[in-house]
Amino acid sequence: MTIHIRAEPGDYAEAVLLPGDPLRARYMAETYLEDVRQVNEERGLLGYTGTWEGRPVSVQGTGMGCPGATIVFEELIQLGCRRLMRVGTSGGLQAQHGIGDLIIALTAVPADSTATHLVENEPHCPTASWELIHGAVHAAKEMNLPMHVGPIVSSDLFYNPIEGQYARWSSRGLLAVEMESAALFTVAALGGVNRVPDVHAGCLLTISDIIMNGVAKRISDEELQAAVDKMTRVALATVTSD
Repeated sequence: MTIHIRAEPGDYAEAVLLPGDPLRARYMAETYLEDVRQVNEERGLLGYTGTWEGRPVSVQGTGMGCPGATIVFEELIQLGCRRLMRVGTSGGLQAQHGIGDLIIALTAVPADSTATHLVENEPHCPTASWELIHGAVHAAKEMNLPMHVGPIVSSDLFYNPIEGQYARWSSRGLLAVEMESAALFTVAALGGVNRVPDVHAGCLLTISDIIMNGVAKRISDEELQAAVDKMTRVALATVTSD
């Protein structure tokens, strides 16, 4: 049994959705999965396993920030999970994007310490698995959902006091800022501490805030729910595809 995810091999499916919010994990599991059962509640990080269109899939909350989330990623790999898809919210960094838009991340700039520690501070570009990127783009197109595909940035800071940083990130073409994906992509590329082969990671994000010119615009609860539902359907179609 793993230390923080109190589960045994077989409790989780190979495919896992990873929202930051444990209550969103509960919502996704209870709304979209059949034959669902709770497999973890340690430290409030709720985890569930069930089926979607007959295919096994799990949902596990990670909490906020790379350090804690990395513990979850590592232990899921130890438990046999091989397709890890973050599904979260983000701050949009491009003026042409709208509240509730879907982002499919290609890479995640590591503006955090966890991802860089994992590679011993050597230069590294945390990158999503191509098969999950391609699958998500295809699934979104099949559902006629608009999307933005490109690089994002993972930051240690939600309340960021660094003046002008969002504008600089925007000017470099980064689509959004969030807090976990750089570590996820890095852990998957390494195969965790045990160097497990063929671990794949991806990230879908809903733009919940637009951060431009020092002004933040926040999504409404109704808009967020609708956007999360669309994102969840894309994620499920992606992680369960052959």
